[in-house]
Amino acid sequence: MKELMNRFWAGEHRALARVISTVENELPEKDEILKEIYTKTGGAYILGVTGSPGAGKSSLVDSLVKEIRKSKELVGIVAVDPTSPFTGGAILGDRIRMNTHALDQGVFIRSMGTRGSLGGLAKTTKEVVKVMDAFGMDWIIIETVGVGQAELDIMYIADSTIVVLTPGAGDSIQTMKAGIMEIADIFAINKCDLPGADSIEMEVQLMLNFRDDHIKWRPPVVKTSTYNAGQGIGELLDAVKKHRSYLSEKGIFLKKRQERASNEVLDIINYQWDRLVRQHLGKPGPVSEMLAKVSAREVDPYTASSMIVKQIIEGADFQKNCP
Repeated sequence: MKELMNRFWAGEHRALARVISTVENELPEKDEILKEIYTKTGGAYILGVTGSPGAGKSSLVDSLVKEIRKSKELVGIVAVDPTSPFTGGAILGDRIRMNTHALDQGVFIRSMGTRGSLGGLAKTTKEVVKVMDAFGMDWIIIETVGVGQAELDIMYIADSTIVVLTPGAGDSIQTMKAGIMEIADIFAINKCDLPGADSIEMEVQLMLNFRDDHIKWRPPVVKTSTYNAGQGIGELLDAVKKHRSYLSEKGIFLKKRQERASNEVLDIINYQWDRLVRQHLGKPGPVSEMLAKVSAREVDPYTASSMIVKQIIEGADFQKNCP
């Protein structure tokens, strides 16, 4: 692992890919890698791009990266694709639409399958973002799977979130009720060369008028087209940069990063606790006996859960494991 990390710190893309695979597949070296890179994270700006299937997210990301690369900044892309619940496979085809950057050493693209995770992202997306951040990326763009009204995990990772809309995707009532609309920092009306783009812009502006009393940042609405000479792409990147400046000036950026760090600790605790409980379930003992009593309806689930927690806590040598 030491040789791999030396290559990683030297900026070798192949080593970056290997480290990401180690993290994504949750191999035994994963925790040590994440501990080693942690102090080098926090420098990248994380941009989320989300929207319904067919909205043109991948093509929009491709055009955005082209615009960012004009300033020679390094870009990491995490493209999340849905995993089949039947075969467990994923096509991971989003990167096909980004092949213009295949030979660009300033861009690294990683496709991920959701592997059963809900919320529009894969379970290890946050950790893959950390790896790219430590590698030295200036921007990390996360493209979610095609989402509906409830897949909102991107808001817990991204500093700015672009919600991509397309003409003909629904009426004004649908626009106003969709939960995903509330996480947008910027709206991109993609494929704006199609009929109905002006109409959907009016609907979004109407929705924002209803929210105006409750928000301090009014999300801009930018019309884009990746087929029409990159129409609106420069304006979209400018909108992201304005939001970035707004977050910094108001102190929101630092506060969001601090909250994210605290929540991450709680997520890790939940994961480790779940793993600890499952270890006890896999062997004979008081925990298995208690579950058998619940199955036989001798004990209710609430009493059983309290007793299982107590049993595991009393059985764990916390003093020995504390640093």
